[in-house]
Amino acid sequence: MGHIANTNTLFGGAELPINRSRAWTRALESTRQATSDSKNILPRLVAEWARKYGDSTALIDNHGRASFRDLEQRMNQYSRWALDEGVRPGQVIALVMGNCLEYFIVWLGLIQVGAIVALIGPELPAPALAHALRVAGARRLIASAGSVDVCRNAAGGQVEPNKIWIYGGENPGASSLETVVRGLSGAQLTESETPPVRLDDRALRIFTSGTTGLPKAAEVSHRRLVTWIHWFSDLVGLTATDRLYNCLPMHHSVGGVVAIGAPLVRGGSVAIAPRFSATNFWSDVARWECTVFQYIGELCRYLLAAPVSPADKAHSVRVAMGNGLSPEIWQPFLDRFGPLRILEFYASTEGNVWLYNVEGKIGSIGRVPPFLALRDTIALARFDHEQQAPLRGADGLCQRCGDDEVGEALGRIDGSASARFEGYSEGAETERKILRDVFKATDAWMRTGDLMRRDANGFYTFVDRIGDTFRWKGENVSTRLVESVLRGCRGVHDAVVYGVSVPGADGRAGMALLKIDDAFDLDGLPERLQSLPKYARPLFLRIASTINATETFKPKRNAYLAQGFDPLRIDDPLYMFDSSTALYVTLDAERYAAIRDRRISF
Repeated sequence: MGHIANTNTLFGGAELPINRSRAWTRALESTRQATSDSKNILPRLVAEWARKYGDSTALIDNHGRASFRDLEQRMNQYSRWALDEGVRPGQVIALVMGNCLEYFIVWLGLIQVGAIVALIGPELPAPALAHALRVAGARRLIASAGSVDVCRNAAGGQVEPNKIWIYGGENPGASSLETVVRGLSGAQLTESETPPVRLDDRALRIFTSGTTGLPKAAEVSHRRLVTWIHWFSDLVGLTATDRLYNCLPMHHSVGGVVAIGAPLVRGGSVAIAPRFSATNFWSDVARWECTVFQYIGELCRYLLAAPVSPADKAHSVRVAMGNGLSPEIWQPFLDRFGPLRILEFYASTEGNVWLYNVEGKIGSIGRVPPFLALRDTIALARFDHEQQAPLRGADGLCQRCGDDEVGEALGRIDGSASARFEGYSEGAETERKILRDVFKATDAWMRTGDLMRRDANGFYTFVDRIGDTFRWKGENVSTRLVESVLRGCRGVHDAVVYGVSVPGADGRAGMALLKIDDAFDLDGLPERLQSLPKYARPLFLRIASTINATETFKPKRNAYLAQGFDPLRIDDPLYMFDSSTALYVTLDAERYAAIRDRRISF
């Protein structure tokens, strides 16, 4: 690996010792040991933790705490309740609840007896919830009291009669879960009570965020659960003295599995917030004495945009781990909230491509360490933007990218556990994700749907999501690049860029949704955009007071794209670039009609 110093100035100047080779080998060995026994599923690990860590705090939220011993006992109570209700291995139960310490315990108890738990967000409207139940194949449902009505409306005939249970309150016509569970034994399950559940069996169905279409239910085996938590625990170097602050949605893999399980592996604990709040974030972290937090998407940007406060450094956080930290705010975040270490990674719930930036290289999503490179688990394939697929040559095969060349990241699929692609609950969606006969006949690779580049030292950088990049004037426009430039303009708090169709023009023209303040200079914006190629400069602007995002902090780009630039459909102020004046001018109904009728062309 070459010479690597014991301290790293990339961590905002903090003296943070880290042996990177050791982190990788520690994680590999830990994961190998944890998955060496096919019966060693996560609930079994919980029982081991209970014996090892006893009454030490495992989980804490605003309403209480649970020790490791409590965790095991309450897990066993939910298992016995499931058995009494006739739940059998392979049956799917939907869990519709918000963040709380009991959330993790409920699904642990269910998967211990072989159920597959579909984790579904509690704020979904009835039509979206109905879709989720159908895709997951859930015939039974556990819901928080506040979600019961929408669950009943969505369930229709999909859920068995009288098989909606409520957590957190009484409700006519449904069973109260905690009342029943409280009276059951928390002792370890006997051999006759425990179905034969193995690591390769399905444990969860976790929904994708749905930024590129309807959410899909990713299949998650017991093996993936055990692998995830050990990888992160040992790559970060978590210990029994660490407490992780988790404000991410617990029905997603990062907030519900990684952020919960990784600290527990080594006897640490987790503080669970009901949701993310930029206002309360650092005070919560200090109040709960957290040393680690998990981020995703634009969470760190929201923290950086909040007013400066004494709380910014009045904390004990040593590590922030997550994915989606934008390169342009990386150092400013360290400067304001450090000293702390950032461990950026790349992964997806369903994917078989995992990258970790244990070196702390600013802007990178990680790399494959040299001693693992021969496994050839990840490849960048040259990309055909017209076909929106990897480019194939005359021989029908794809071509690997060279250094600093942008291509789609692919994950090799073979029989090994590390290269397995478990897919989705719907077979057609699984097949759509697989690319065959890629670099040689009969090989198979999983499409990540993400464009990346790799430098000469093996570090990967995320470039764009396929579908976000668009073509205009025969050129490819990177939304992330344009967003980065816009966010650097005075008065711009946030930007979302996408391509919109223009009558009579090939490709899609750039449109930028901006969140601004009083310092924004509309007339000065064209000059600030001179650093971009002419074809990449947005032709249309939309000024919004808020930017709608998913619960994983990804902008709802498709929803904005569907509205286009029609002033009759959009209440926000709209502007278009006028080439005759080289300024942005108001886009009113009259100008829109002229564009539509091709009296204005670009």
